[in-house]
Amino acid sequence: MSTQEEKKMTDEELINAAEETVENTENVENTQEQEEPLSEMDQLKAQLAEAEAKIAELQDRYLRQAAEFDNYRKRTMKEKADLIKSAAEKVMVAELPIVDDMDRALDNMEKGMDADACIEGFKLIAQKFKNTLAQQGLEKIDTDGQDFDTDYHEAIALIPAPTEELKGKILDCVQAGYKLGDKVIRHAKVAVGQ
Repeated sequence: MSTQEEKKMTDEELINAAEETVENTENVENTQEQEEPLSEMDQLKAQLAEAEAKIAELQDRYLRQAAEFDNYRKRTMKEKADLIKSAAEKVMVAELPIVDDMDRALDNMEKGMDADACIEGFKLIAQKFKNTLAQQGLEKIDTDGQDFDTDYHEAIALIPAPTEELKGKILDCVQAGYKLGDKVIRHAKVAVGQ
């Protein structure tokens, strides 16, 4: 081979080598482009897995809190029922001595006791009963000469007031009203002057 042929060959080899380099570069770029979407895909998969784990954690926390709240609700309902039961028991125990007094009074009446003594005995029993209820928090609503107040009184009649000062005031109480603590448990039924 002559030097020109060698040079031609060398030129052809150079051209081939250059083409191979270009192809290799394109292959590397294509591979990188393919790898980048794969890495993006991997990132998305990782984010999805992370989100699913977070959802599972939140769902578990929600279920636990719902169960805890349900247990709390049941416990407080039971405590309220027990409180009501014990309050009723407390009132009944406080009233038992009064029941005993009434039984003794009835026995004495059957034995032919004096009517005045029976009346006096029942007055004492009634006073003891009222005192026991007051100790439990029961309070009679005052109506004598008071202004009519819808929070405590229920007007069942309007009566012409004898004087101008008695207009809007309670003239008569038909049925006593009561409060238990601060709560009105029965409004007083009254006649109001107009």
